[in-house]
Amino acid sequence: MKKYILITVVITGLTSCFTLDDNLFNKSKLTEYKLDNYSGDVDFHLDNSFYIQDTMVHLFTLNSKATDESNATTIYALYIGDISKIATDTVIMYCHGNKDHMDFYWQRAKLLANTKSKNRFGVMMIDYRGYGMSEGKPTEDGLYADVDAALKWLKSKGLSNDRLVMYGFSMGTAPATKLSAESYSMKPSKLMLEAPFASAETMIQDGSGLAMPGDFFTTLKINNAEEIKTVTQPFFWIHGEADDFLNIDTHGAVVYSHYSGTYKESHRIPAAGHSTIQTTMGFQPYLKLVGDFITQH
Repeated sequence: MKKYILITVVITGLTSCFTLDDNLFNKSKLTEYKLDNYSGDVDFHLDNSFYIQDTMVHLFTLNSKATDESNATTIYALYIGDISKIATDTVIMYCHGNKDHMDFYWQRAKLLANTKSKNRFGVMMIDYRGYGMSEGKPTEDGLYADVDAALKWLKSKGLSNDRLVMYGFSMGTAPATKLSAESYSMKPSKLMLEAPFASAETMIQDGSGLAMPGDFFTTLKINNAEEIKTVTQPFFWIHGEADDFLNIDTHGAVVYSHYSGTYKESHRIPAAGHSTIQTTMGFQPYLKLVGDFITQH
């Protein structure tokens, strides 16, 4: 009897912990974006050699509307580069993780804007609905609609599919993979995933330690390991071997093994955790890997 009560308590506790929002969407709000002047906690800080001129940093809003919605949601977007040159540039669509907002991920986006050389490539980033200053509540369908809203904007500026690179980190690997695999406003020419998770169900299994279906705890249907099977574009995977949030073997390696497209490369980074690949490798070696993939494949 005591064992039954204990199991019931554990299951009840886990169910309450793994709600739709808490399981993946760790949203936090802002009243303004500060970027370089942001004083909150971040994964790393870049020195002045990575500075991006103010004229190359553009903050604006987009209207995002999922297929089942009657009204659009206003989300915030950031473009790093010369907007007038998007039609002739290569652009990295950076899909950030679940931890926070664009201020938190600004250092990562700014680092990518220094790939090969400063502003060699444009970088696009958004705050998903419910994050930062973006309106609305996070949902799985909304996540895809928000990234697609950014692609619509890039397309309206003249960007073509062959110069769009999709880059997803952590939670951002879900929209990056899905929008590369399926038909949305644009079809990226390359897919880059940093610390991807295999599926919502695997994430739950890893976190709970209980052999129960993932949908017992969450309504999320995200499954990168399945979506990647229909991705044909060149694929870049990078993952820390010491990742204690998304285990490299049960998550990233599974996604990588399921890809069967035209070209793939893997980078397993020894001693790197979930958020420390860049600092463990060093910024320049990281940028060389990213830049070589974009320019050579």
